[in-house]
Amino acid sequence: MKPLAPRVLAFDVFGTVVDWHGGIRREVAQALGPRVDAGAFALAWRAGYQPAMRRVMSGELGWTLIDDLHRMILEQVLEQFGVHDLGEAEKLYLNKAWHRLDPWPDAVRGLARLKQRYLICTLSNGNIGLLTHMAKHGGLPWDCILSAEVFKAYKPDPATYLGVARVFDVAPTAVMLVAAHQDDLAAARACGLQTAYVERAAEFGADRLKDVSPDPANTLHARDFLDLADQLAA
Repeated sequence: MKPLAPRVLAFDVFGTVVDWHGGIRREVAQALGPRVDAGAFALAWRAGYQPAMRRVMSGELGWTLIDDLHRMILEQVLEQFGVHDLGEAEKLYLNKAWHRLDPWPDAVRGLARLKQRYLICTLSNGNIGLLTHMAKHGGLPWDCILSAEVFKAYKPDPATYLGVARVFDVAPTAVMLVAAHQDDLAAARACGLQTAYVERAAEFGADRLKDVSPDPANTLHARDFLDLADQLAA
């Protein structure tokens, strides 16, 4: 049986909507120059993300915004790369690089089309301030910004996925998570959401292309947001 059309499209953001690796690599290169491999620095910074969130989810740390986790990780990565001369203002500016990430080339046009037919919102572990600044920077036309901050839980906690349905007063099956990460989509499906995988092969850089093979468990598989809009008749 063909699934019912969703009413709400909830989007993962980092990697799905915006090019985090390209943006962080560019800003690291500007801030630190040739003394570090900016691409490797970006990967190391992102690699600290899941372990930092696990410290919060385990109760080792209290509830912590992603901005603050990013800053904790930045201190570790600066040490790892032997950078000891950044001042506080420079660190604060570099940490906000996550607010200034650029959308993938298809993202704004695709979202604008999808917005004409569906409610579109974020569902990101990024905090509300970060996501709002990012939307302003990149022209992202969200109807609503939802964040782990709203639910005081990080994905893949079921509270996040089910929280979207609760916010909009719809059944979980009326929500479709759109993401470039199969583990995120699997967690959403376990909560009853529909899922759409979007190919972002270069998420980790053009020299580290990732497998974007279809998973038949997903409701839809799209090359990009424009293809997703085509498939959803938007």
